[in-house]
Amino acid sequence: MSFTKDSASKQAVRDLSNRLGITENEVSVASVSERDFPDMALGANVSGEMAAQMISSGWKIDLQANGKRYEYRADKYQLRLVGFKGSNHVVKS
Repeated sequence: MSFTKDSASKQAVRDLSNRLGITENEVSVASVSERDFPDMALGANVSGEMAAQMISSGWKIDLQANGKRYEYRADKYQLRLVGFKGSNHVVKS
């Protein structure tokens, strides 16, 4: 699967609504911005993961639900949730 900015944002909304047990309509996209991340894990390594240390271009996706903000990071190949309940998560890769 190859992500675009729009498809990554839609997948992030779907993922967050499932994690929180709410409908997709209750999740809003606050912003999506192009970013360069410090490594191939988009600066959001999961426990025990090692990532190649090369710049990876992608998108920072900020979502809002239940009065809180949630950060996703994506590139053409993967989608990650940052700092959810204290840890990072690989959503799709």
